[in-house]
Parts: sequence; structure tokens; C-alpha cells
Amino acid sequence: MIDMDGEQAEARGWFERLRDLICAEFESIEREAGSDASFEYIAWDRTDPSGAPGGGGVRGVMKGKVFEKVGVNVSTVGGTFEGDFAKSIHGAGEDPSFFATGISLVAHMANPHVPAVHMNTRFLATTKRWFGGGADLNPPLPREEDTADFHATLKTACDAHDASHYPRFKKWADDYFYIPHRGVHRGVGGIFYDHLEGDFAANFAFTQDVGRAFLDIYPRIVRRRMNEPFDDAEIAAMRAWRGRYAEFNLVYDRGTLFGLKTGGNIDAILMSLPPVATWA
Repeated sequence: MIDMDGEQAEARGWFERLRDLICAEFESIEREAGSDASFEYIAWDRTDPSGAPGGGGVRGVMKGKVFEKVGVNVSTVGGTFEGDFAKSIHGAGEDPSFFATGISLVAHMANPHVPAVHMNTRFLATTKRWFGGGADLNPPLPREEDTADFHATLKTACDAHDASHYPRFKKWADDYFYIPHRGVHRGVGGIFYDHLEGDFAANFAFTQDVGRAFLDIYPRIVRRRMNEPFDDAEIAAMRAWRGRYAEFNLVYDRGTLFGLKTGGNIDAILMSLPPVATWA
């Protein structure tokens, strides 16, 4: 494992604890549905281009009755960016050294009435230090109640720290999770933030509350919808929508590019892709 200072170790510890809490809650939902599905964890190591140890992570995946495929990954990596990629990263233009730790989650659901979801929070250090992340809801068949509750919970978390956070980070999500070549948004939004730097304690507390807000609202939405009946036409609509989701993640998603450019585990990086998708 790479060396970490106090802030880096504290952030890493939180992301791993949040992973444990989320995975336990998702497994509880599977038990409620009469399934014994559990997460399977695979650890992976990274070697830096310099040849030195470059950290690693743990990929967690569950395939169950409610969660058709859900991945919850944690990673802690560091070393040096290669080539011109460093110039695209905040604070790495002059010095390509970096550290990154975080959690990344994507859930694709068996019932098309249960929205898919994405959540990611992270802490990065170059010559600068910052938090980033967010959460966004991705329903194949949107329901106003679910969208409203998801946004309200995130807004409450944001407002506890800064009244400007929610409107700013909601717009950032709306702008970011957009598929230009299709002219549509990937889902119904949420919040997205990056380069939150300065006061480590305050920004870390906010990032923790984003994780807690996700853990509060998403399982409630899943339990609300997971027993609703559905038909073949709704499954077909979900699979077509998943094709759009896959297009965004492969063409535009910055996290996918970051993982590939820094030598991350390919299976962990691409766990965001849906198990079954269609293109007409």
C-alpha cells in the first residue's frame, strides 16, 4: 500500500466504511425479496509507471433478485500521471504526482420501475487537494415522487453546509450528465461537484453527508418500487434506456477515463455498464 498522510488516511477510511454500510443495506433488501445474493469482493493492486507500488482497491459486485447488477468499488491509488494527461488534472500540470481515494457505485435493477443509480465521492491530492463526487438518479421509467424525494434529500444535505451548494451542484449534474449526440440527459439528475478545496474538515464533512444522504434515500426508493408488476414492453424500454447509459459512460464519463489513464482495474472501471442493454 502507498504511504498516506493523516487527511488521506481519514478520507480512505470513510469511503471504506461507507462501502460496508451500503453493501449491508443492499444485501438486506435482497433478503427481504427472498434472495440470498451477496457481494463478491475481488482485491486488485496497481503498479505505478515508475515501477513502484501504486495502491489498489476492491471491486464489489452483487447480482440478485432486486439488484440485477450492482457494483460498489473502493480504491486508493497514487504515483505519477503519464504524459499529457497530467495537464488535464487540477494541480498536476507542473508536477504529475497524485493521490486519489474514493468510492464508486452503480446499480442496475431487475424491475424497470426501480431507478438505476450512480454515486461517487472522492478525495484527490496533487499540488492541490480537493473533494468531488455526487449522486444522480437514472430511472428507465421516471416517477415524479421518486425524483422529488431524491432531490429533496440531497438538498437537505447540501443546505446543512452552504445554501449555494444545491442549486450550483444540481446545475453541474444537469450539465454533466447529458448525452450531446442524443440530445438527452442520462437521468433525472442529482448533484455533482468537483474541486471542493480549502477547508479539509468542512469539505470532508459535506462529502460524508452526501454519502449518508444517498444511503438514506436510495434504499427507500428501491423498497417503494421493487414489488411493482412490470411487463415485457417495460423491460424492453429499460434495456433501450440502458444503451444510452452505456454510451454516456464509455464516451463522456470522466471517471471512466481517469481510471483507464491511471492503470486501474478494468473490470472495476467498467462495472458501471449494464448487464443487458439493447440498441434498436
